[in-house]
Amino acid sequence: MQYDADSPEDYIKQVPQERQEALKKLRKTINKNLPKGFEEGMIYKMIGYYVPHSVYPDGYHCDPKTPLPFMSFASQKNSVNLYHSGIYANKELHDWFVKEYPKYSNRKLDMGKSCIRFKKMDDIPFELIGELTQKMSCDEWINIYESAIKKK
Repeated sequence: MQYDADSPEDYIKQVPQERQEALKKLRKTINKNLPKGFEEGMIYKMIGYYVPHSVYPDGYHCDPKTPLPFMSFASQKNSVNLYHSGIYANKELHDWFVKEYPKYSNRKLDMGKSCIRFKKMDDIPFELIGELTQKMSCDEWINIYESAIKKK
């Protein structure tokens, strides 16, 4: 589902009531743990965290007017999805997350390449997401991104 929101606060107000508290807590957790250099805002109609043009003027190679995306989350039809580009781009980070997840949840991990889906709001492992958020600095993300783009 897509929401036409101008700000993270506006986005959360538009999602179903039963998800709002979980999204507020997820946002607070990410912001509390977000490394210096990243910014929060709306990106691709989701609450996103990205490298702003003031830090990385080139922007995203697919659309240089867009800041370099890093993380985002969205309320979808059947789940809340967390998207983390670092998990997709860095095998060590991916493997760490997969290994740690069972320590924080009894549910099976529902994960795609960069997408982690949570069907039950009370099963979102906020502490683990906080740790994940801290694991990659802005400079590390830029270096990984540039090395992947230059290969193409």
